[in-house]
Amino acid sequence: MALYDLVVLGGGPGGYLAAERAAQGGMKVALVEKAHLGGTCLNEGCIPTKTLLNSAKLYRHAQESAAFGVTAENVQFDHEKVIARKAKVVKTLVGGVGMTMAANKVTVITGTGKLAGKQDGGFAVAVQGGETVVGKRLCIAAGSEVAVPPIPGVKEGLQSGFIVTSREVLEMTRLPKALAVIGGGVIGLEMACYFASVGVKVTVIEMMDKIAGPTDRDICAVLMKEYAKRGMEFKLSCKVLEVTADSVVYEDKGEKKVCPADCVLLCAGRRPATRDIGLETLGIENVRGAIVTDEHLCTNVAGVYAVGDCNGKIMLAHTAYREAEVAVNHMLGKKDAMRYEVIPSVIYTDPEVATVGETKESAEKKGLKVREISVPMLYAGRYVAEVDNGPGFCKLVVDQDRDRLVGVHIVGSYASEMIYGCAMMLDTELSPERLQKIVFPHPTVCEVIREALFKI
Repeated sequence: MALYDLVVLGGGPGGYLAAERAAQGGMKVALVEKAHLGGTCLNEGCIPTKTLLNSAKLYRHAQESAAFGVTAENVQFDHEKVIARKAKVVKTLVGGVGMTMAANKVTVITGTGKLAGKQDGGFAVAVQGGETVVGKRLCIAAGSEVAVPPIPGVKEGLQSGFIVTSREVLEMTRLPKALAVIGGGVIGLEMACYFASVGVKVTVIEMMDKIAGPTDRDICAVLMKEYAKRGMEFKLSCKVLEVTADSVVYEDKGEKKVCPADCVLLCAGRRPATRDIGLETLGIENVRGAIVTDEHLCTNVAGVYAVGDCNGKIMLAHTAYREAEVAVNHMLGKKDAMRYEVIPSVIYTDPEVATVGETKESAEKKGLKVREISVPMLYAGRYVAEVDNGPGFCKLVVDQDRDRLVGVHIVGSYASEMIYGCAMMLDTELSPERLQKIVFPHPTVCEVIREALFKI
């Protein structure tokens, strides 16, 4: 039985970065991963979906290029080739993670791991069909899994292949004619965006009164308007009652309606993948499967940490990265702590959405007195040059009592690449007067942030 300074359970973003940072800090580390390094993000989430979305954006831009003086004729889209390229990209990046683990002398053990209590002065992880490894410390990075709601017909639909999840949809080599998407959250929207952009009839059915979860309502309105132009339909405040062999049955204002489809994409959320990993063997506290952690990612069991989706805080890869760093710093005795309020998020639709911090609605629920400043993207010369009649904008949320920026919300081109600077503005808590002194390069789309700052 091998003894390590740290055993990491799960090889997704939080797990492999925790292993890397711990090894760089002088620890002897073992990483247990049941399938492929990179986890959901790299294999069936962030990276493969962005590969598809980039192809769809190129296709749409080719179709609409006449407005920019470029005429493209007989533009074709080959979904099968897009899927093949996606597989190539994923293979390359997974291989890169493996090389990083090897370079840092992390022992990677492939197999399903399960907590096996305390043994030999440490925390034991039993690997199915293999050895049991023991760590003086344990970092759980078990990730998340698709939530399957108890809707009649869903189980049968999944078995028949009529219903696919965010995993199977990335393996489809043929485009359906009509796709019904159950769930208007980030995952559902990104995939709806892809399919609608390449000519599939898409209907999104969402039980809330808006799409994109907690995203700013004005941004949601822009997305819906843009996608309505491309033929996408949204059924909001609608409850799915049943999935049949060729349709989704839902309730809309008390009336039963039917949405025919060739395929159904189930995107009703994700849940921590902790049901069968043996939390009970160590008495690790959890709430509905989400492992309870503090600002250092410590669980209720000393020496045990939980990072990434399995703690249910913010299910984003970059959150997991930061949690991994904080957890390892705590192990090494370095002062560090999570600040979830400054974690940015992105929706990679076209146009892109990027946000960080509070919306006016969320801030007021916390008792803050705030005001909004909204500036159209048209204030940025480069945006006007590159986007034809784009509807984008940048919105700031300012805490009036503290005179501090507490939220930034952007919809438009390059939003994903600009939001980190906005996160830094929130993280440093600089005053608006000081932020106005930041020099933005010209001409850039990010100048819209500068324009908004000067309207505070």
